[in-house]
Amino acid sequence: MAVALGALVATPVSAKKKKIVVAGPPITMSDGFRASAASAEAALKARDTATAAARIGALSPTSEFETYVAAAMRYQLAVQRRDVQAQRIALTDLFKSPELPKAEAPRLRYVAGYLSFLVGNYDDATAQLDYAKTLGYDGIDATMLRADIALRRNKPKEARPLLREALARQRASGEEVPLAWIDRAISLAYQAQDFNEVGALYRERLARTATPQDWRSALTNYLSAAGLEAQAQLDLYRLQAANGAMASERDYQAYAQLAEKNGFYAEAKAIIEAGRKAGKLTAKQAATSQLLKSVTPKATKEIAALPAMAKKAASASTGKDALALGDNYMSLAQFPQAVEQYRLALAKGSVDVGRVNARLGIALARSGDYAGAQAALAQASDSDWANVAGFWSTWIDQQNQKASAA
Repeated sequence: MAVALGALVATPVSAKKKKIVVAGPPITMSDGFRASAASAEAALKARDTATAAARIGALSPTSEFETYVAAAMRYQLAVQRRDVQAQRIALTDLFKSPELPKAEAPRLRYVAGYLSFLVGNYDDATAQLDYAKTLGYDGIDATMLRADIALRRNKPKEARPLLREALARQRASGEEVPLAWIDRAISLAYQAQDFNEVGALYRERLARTATPQDWRSALTNYLSAAGLEAQAQLDLYRLQAANGAMASERDYQAYAQLAEKNGFYAEAKAIIEAGRKAGKLTAKQAATSQLLKSVTPKATKEIAALPAMAKKAASASTGKDALALGDNYMSLAQFPQAVEQYRLALAKGSVDVGRVNARLGIALARSGDYAGAQAALAQASDSDWANVAGFWSTWIDQQNQKASAA
């Protein structure tokens, strides 16, 4: 952070008159100091730091204002040299001066805190932030700096509420939250095992940048830690595939194994074949080759059983059979048929409403009914399924954006 102090030395050292009224009593510089300072100022403007350093070092202030101007120049020189320690020392000299404009002091106390943070003096950084706050400066950047200080001190429990406050204030201001802040918040939410917040933060991030790599990072990281039930995990793998974010052997293998474990043999077969077509899986890989051999005959039987399942679902007194059939249609990418069965399951009842609404929303989305999908997804209130629904809702928003831009 380079903070210019030009406004603080707005009294041009090259001005012709000795006395310049700014506010209050007249400011006086001797002719000799004025000439020396003007020479130093010219070197600073030319970014000739060696010459500027020599000329600033030779200044001999004899009044409070001249001392103030010399300190301001030392600060400007330190900024040009990117010398954090020298910047901090120059600020201390400025704080000692009665000529420092009162309006500038609160912000400069924050700057002093930031510089102390950079050099590892966290006690002074905190003290400067406290001082800035007493003077009326309590910006979002100050809250973020307090969070960073807590992180440097390995106190994540102290850092997290500060970071959450900074994010909330930034959102309320109408300004975009920097992605680096979201990443830090995700890390702290992980440590706190607050996976609802992890999911919400990843979705906020995806609303800003949603390349296949961004989707893969969000979904694989969330899946690895959230402890979701298997069916919910499966829908996030499906979302990863829908985004073209299957990037490794592990992605395809984990998805196929999960599909097989849940009895969706045709889906497992399709994923292995897609992985081979993408060059991420080969026929020589024992695990997926054995899995493909196992699920291929089962997939045929699975598809052949659909008519009987449909009859059973239609006559059943509860929605459980319709839910099972809808899940099978979903796994086969037969989304309109899945929609019909999920609606039947909701009508008959005795089912996990969160799961059915989430899957109804997904099936509607994959059928192209984005408005209907969002309405269904909004009804998935269970924590696991609410997060699944949230990720799919983000995907729908992006499809709508693409359609609007086309």
